[in-house]
Amino acid sequence: MTEVQHLSRQLRAAAAEVPDVVALREKRYGLWRDITWADYLHNTEAIAFGLAALGVGRGDRVAIQSENRPEWLYADLASAMLRAVSVGFYPTNPVAEVRYLLTDSGARVLFSEDQEQVDKALEIIDEIDSLEWVVYLDGRGMADYSHERLVSIDELISKGAELRDRDPDVLARADVGREPEDLVTVIYTSGTTGPPKGAMLSARNVDFGAATFGRAPGMFGHQGLRQNDVLVSYLPLSHVVERAISTWCGVRNRGLVHFAESIDTVVSDLAEVQPTVLFAVPRIWEKIQATVTIKMANASWVKRRLFAAGHAMGTRAARQQLADGTPSVLSRVLFFLSWVLVHRKVRRHLGLARVRHALSGAAPIAPEVLEFFLSMGVLIHEAYGMTENTAVATCSYPGRVRFGTVGEVQPDIELVLAEDTHEVLTRHPGTFQGYWGKPAATAEVIDSEGWLHTGDVGEWVEESYLKIVDRIKDIIITAGGKNISPSELENAMKASPYIREAVVIGDRRPYLTALVGIEYDTVADWASRQRIEYTTYKDLATRPETVDLISGVIHEVNGKVARVEAVRKFRMLHKELDHEDGELTATQKLKRTAFAATVPHLVDDMYAGTAEHAGADLGRSG
Repeated sequence: MTEVQHLSRQLRAAAAEVPDVVALREKRYGLWRDITWADYLHNTEAIAFGLAALGVGRGDRVAIQSENRPEWLYADLASAMLRAVSVGFYPTNPVAEVRYLLTDSGARVLFSEDQEQVDKALEIIDEIDSLEWVVYLDGRGMADYSHERLVSIDELISKGAELRDRDPDVLARADVGREPEDLVTVIYTSGTTGPPKGAMLSARNVDFGAATFGRAPGMFGHQGLRQNDVLVSYLPLSHVVERAISTWCGVRNRGLVHFAESIDTVVSDLAEVQPTVLFAVPRIWEKIQATVTIKMANASWVKRRLFAAGHAMGTRAARQQLADGTPSVLSRVLFFLSWVLVHRKVRRHLGLARVRHALSGAAPIAPEVLEFFLSMGVLIHEAYGMTENTAVATCSYPGRVRFGTVGEVQPDIELVLAEDTHEVLTRHPGTFQGYWGKPAATAEVIDSEGWLHTGDVGEWVEESYLKIVDRIKDIIITAGGKNISPSELENAMKASPYIREAVVIGDRRPYLTALVGIEYDTVADWASRQRIEYTTYKDLATRPETVDLISGVIHEVNGKVARVEAVRKFRMLHKELDHEDGELTATQKLKRTAFAATVPHLVDDMYAGTAEHAGADLGRSG
């Protein structure tokens, strides 16, 4: 087995070899600020000494609750320098979840980004004995804040500088005796079926995951992630994939990572940066597609006609490429014409002009969405993994993409399907150490032979391509005994720019139904063009015209599936699903049980044969 490369040592190596090369760029007040590798190391060490001054040492947990920014990486790697354990929280975690996560992890220090996050921490700080310090990164609005355990990032660095003057060898001593099984981070899973569990990842896990991400042709093109690659960090760093790309691969492969000014400016920042590699979850790709739909709907007649012609040519070329595996002469000509007519400008506007490798993961994505982007020359490669296997298992390789699958097994990874259940099992050096403080839960997912039981049902396509059918717990068994994957139907509906959420129901029921939430921006734009008046989300969602619009989408989806898989009835949701209301996880995954408890009246209405709520009965057509 190859020697494990520890994160802190990789950062020091980069700072020594290319000290003046820009490693990170951050946008502040409309201007990009360069941070070199030498700066990166200096800032990280300053925070590491500060943490040491607070008493943080090997095995202590350091929590971070912040939007993506350089200080997130500094705090993460500073913890690694001390052999402490970083724990990422989502900025959207409400107070109740912050209380649970701090208590469960036993974190001694919490980095809180700003006033909003500090308020959450101070509300519960006296309830949590283990939490000794809250360090805030942005002091705006906090001039009057005072608490004995609250310090600013500048105060932390000042404490560290004093320690460095007294004892400059603190970090050197911490570096001695590092082991591959050192715990590096605890990443909390999304908690779709209960409280989040903390997945423990060791130095070996992180090194294997980063090496697989960075070198695998399927992950980042033919040559893997390269030093001259340009990336934008905008998905939460609490998530294993963004962490792997921005931090772990960042220090290993030395790509240039950009931090947007805020989550609200990501679209414009993408257009400004023009990344060469772009990873996004399906929700982001769907949102980009919806953005194009809105822009074209409001464009002039000439532009709409040009886009329609270019899109038609691109779609024809995309379908040929998918069918044959490689572009033909005709499809290359069609791609070129569509590029000249419309897609050159569209891709530049979306920040996709220089993307050489696009990647989607963390959830299934509809083939219709993939075809939309391929029509403009952006081939999205799907990948599959989970926190518990350091996010590496399969990926789509250049020239060997099969839509509807998550690609092929990556090097040095074992993957099989269980004989009885077809559950996906993986085994490799990235398999996590277990759940923090939960040995029984760990034993349920890692068996005696080291196989990780993912909880996903899979099937092989053309022998080597893996298709994820659904989560085992989400498979619907109808009253007639038919097994149905709800995610496939849901994704087909969400491929429409008018639908944001779709929840298929039918377990032990005589037929399938659905609860549908609209994509507010797109439907609002459609309504304005139809001169439909409305006041609120609920008013727009329940308008008869909106119900008819959604009914048409579902009729189209029903036409592509067997009769037993068709959605017979649907009802409209009256609000957008929200993390703080407990309906979604921080990664926007549906908490099915929690969600179902909030809408029993809508479900009952569909199976009671009434139509008391906005929606439609579609009959038996499929």
